[in-house]
Formats: sequence, structure tokens, C-alpha cells
Amino acid sequence: MTIESDGVARSAVFFIPSSYSGKDKVPVVFDFHGSHSNPRGQLNRSAWDKVAEKNGFIVMALQGSLPGNSTGTYAWNVPYVTTQAGGLDEIEFIEDAVEEAKEEFCVDSARIYASGYSGGGRMLSAYLCSGHDEFAAAGFVHSLRAGRPMEVDGKWLPEQANCNPARPISIMAFAGVKDDANPYAGGGGPYWQYGFKIAVQRWTELDGCKGNGDPKTVDDVTFSLYGACKNGARIASYVFANGTHVWPRPAPATEAVLTAAREGAAGVTKVAAVTAVKPAFDPNVDPASRMWEFFSKADSTDVIATAAPATAKSGTAVASDCGKQADLQGTTCNSNQPIDTRRSVQGGQDAL
Repeated sequence: MTIESDGVARSAVFFIPSSYSGKDKVPVVFDFHGSHSNPRGQLNRSAWDKVAEKNGFIVMALQGSLPGNSTGTYAWNVPYVTTQAGGLDEIEFIEDAVEEAKEEFCVDSARIYASGYSGGGRMLSAYLCSGHDEFAAAGFVHSLRAGRPMEVDGKWLPEQANCNPARPISIMAFAGVKDDANPYAGGGGPYWQYGFKIAVQRWTELDGCKGNGDPKTVDDVTFSLYGACKNGARIASYVFANGTHVWPRPAPATEAVLTAAREGAAGVTKVAAVTAVKPAFDPNVDPASRMWEFFSKADSTDVIATAAPATAKSGTAVASDCGKQADLQGTTCNSNQPIDTRRSVQGGQDAL
């Protein structure tokens, strides 16, 4: 689909779950691709469309305005850190895209979320820092920022004046200690410099969080949760000791065991007997699924358990003015137009 922004037709891909009827308001998740990638490639990487199908929400993947390093790939013109020519106003584009989603689909305005990978997460960070408050919560994979880098007395820190969020916002962030593109400890490109811990610490200050995150480690994954922040916001993080810049994936063997357990397959009793002590959290992390649990449990203290799929009514209609109708009618939208369900099938590589 195309979205008009500042007089330019911008590109986006959306996914509509089969349960969508156009009659009930549904959540929306915006998925931001990394550098040298594209919206379809990002959906293939993140699998947000699969999570959306299970849980009954819409996904919109926007396309950055800068050309990538290969045909059909793109990057984001992130304010203050991008110097390439030809970049457009991405902040305005994202704002326009959110409004387009509200007008085109039957959207619950209180449940609009965003997720960014690498350069897409840097773009999302800049959007939140610019003071926009359309997103109820946000997720970051190898990408959390809290303002542009600034060197102070030989130490790189986020420039405080460069990040002024509209309100405290719940954030879930993922990082790999062995990431050599956006280094966990800092350094790397001029747009990066300060490390993941510093970015998280700055967001705890911006959100007014208390405590130290109470970190817990299982296998090579460390989970932290700042559960007492202003306005009910929370900040959660997953750090992978052996993680690189690749989107984290559950281990195939662990995935098979969990599938067998869910289906009641033979041998589950034996596995359960070996695991005598219940771990502090489930380290078998799929970022999109875990983010959705976090987003959909915004008023709950339980953000690490597996969430059951939401039940959604089936249907086949959507109206271009559905969002406006929903605002007038409270909780429902009505239409007679057919849904155009789109799924991602192609991918871009080497996103940074």
C-alpha cells in the first residue's frame, strides 16, 4: 500500500489476520525494518505476521526512504545521525502512517504498538524521543537508543536534550553481547557509540523507574524487569551472552520439546522429571511472541509467562473509514468491503 506523506507516496506492507471482521476494534503493531532491508524482509525475519494471525491483530511494516546497499533494500533517515542524501522526513511519515491505519482499519487507538530491528529500532527510538505518543509500548531488537551519542569527559552517553518522550512508555529490548554491528558495550558506528546498558539506564530515568531490574540468568540469557515506573510503565530486557546481531531464534531442540509438551506427546514426563527446578523465566525466546505478551499484559506483573492466543471473531469485511466510525460508535466498526489479506513472502538480507 502507499501512504501520502509530505507530498510523497511512501510504501508499506500490511498483514490482516483471517479473524479480522472490521466490526471489532483490534490492536496494530508497526514493524520497522533494519538498514539494507525492506518491509517484507522484516516480516520474514520477525514473524510478526504469524503472531498476528494467532492473536488477531494487524501488522504494518513501513519502508525507509534511503536506498540500501542492494536493489530493493532501504534504510531509515534517522534524525541527527544520518547524513545520506535523499532522506525524507521519517518522523512525519510514521505519524501519517499511524493515522492511515486508524482510517483504513478498525483500530483500537489505545493498543497501537511498535517494534524495530537494528536501524529500524534506532528510527523508533528517535520517534519516541521526538515526543510522539501514538505507541502504547515499544520493542527493540539490537537497537535501543535514548538520544544521539554525545561524548562527555571521554565517555559516550545519550544527549539528554535529544530525547524528550511525551510520557513514560513501556519498553522491551533485546541485545547480544557478541553483536559486532551495534556493539553491546558501545563503540561501532558514529550513530551508536554508547552501549546497551547505558541506553536501558537512560530509559529507566526517563520513565522514572525504581530498582535495579532484578536480573536473572538462565542458560546464556539474562532477563531484567523494572516493574515500578511512572504511569504504570515498565522496562524489560533480554541479553544473550552468545548473541550476535542476528534476530534471536529459539533453539530447535528446545522448540521441539515445548511443542511435544503442548501436544501431550510421549516422553514429556521424562523431560519434566529431569528439570526438577523450575527456571526463573523461560529463556527460549522468540522476540515477537515475547513482545506481544509484554504489550498485551501492560497492566499485569506477569510479562514472562506464555500468553494464550486471544480469541477473535471471524469475518471478511473492512471499511476505509472504519477508524472514524469506531471513534463515533465506541467499540465497533461496520463495513461491507472485502478484506485484502496480504502476507510476506520475500526478504532482504544483512540488515543493520
